[in-house]
Formats: sequence, structure tokens, C-alpha cells
Amino acid sequence: MATVELPRHVDDPPNLLLWRIDDLVPFFLMLVIGILVNQTTLFILLGLLVTRGYGRFRESRADGFALHALYWSGLMPLRHRTTPNPYIRCYLP
Repeated sequence: MATVELPRHVDDPPNLLLWRIDDLVPFFLMLVIGILVNQTTLFILLGLLVTRGYGRFRESRADGFALHALYWSGLMPLRHRTTPNPYIRCYLP
């Protein structure tokens, strides 16, 4: 049986029961797409594969890499005063 690490600090990612939220998002996204196209079983299996692939991807990168990539590509803009626009790649003096 595999051990499950529970969050011990305030800045640990949120959990839903035993799983991290970012592990469950790809599965539920595939589940919703499967319900919409009426191919639920196929997309549940695809969701399990995507979740497993994302878990391996996440473990090989630094913490917060997925959020940084979403911000850098412009898919998750932050509306803070100190956060620069993600589309501005070069600042000129």
C-alpha cells in the first residue's frame, strides 16, 4: 500500500480527500467532455491516462511550474498591481 502525504503547512496545495486538486482537474475535465460528447467510458479512461501523465510531469518539475506556465502563456492572468502583463516579454528603459 502506498503512503499518502497530508499537508502539514499553510502553503501546501489544497486536497480533496486524499488527492491534490491539480491531480483531479484533468480527470474531471475529461469526465465533463465525455459527458458532453456521450462517450463517458472512453473519456474516463482517457482522464485516468492524462492524470497519470500529468502526475509524472508534475513530479519532474519544480513546485508551481504548471501555474507559472499558465501565467506565462496568458491563460491565467493575474490582476495585481505588481504583476506584469504576461504578454510583455521585453521591458525597455
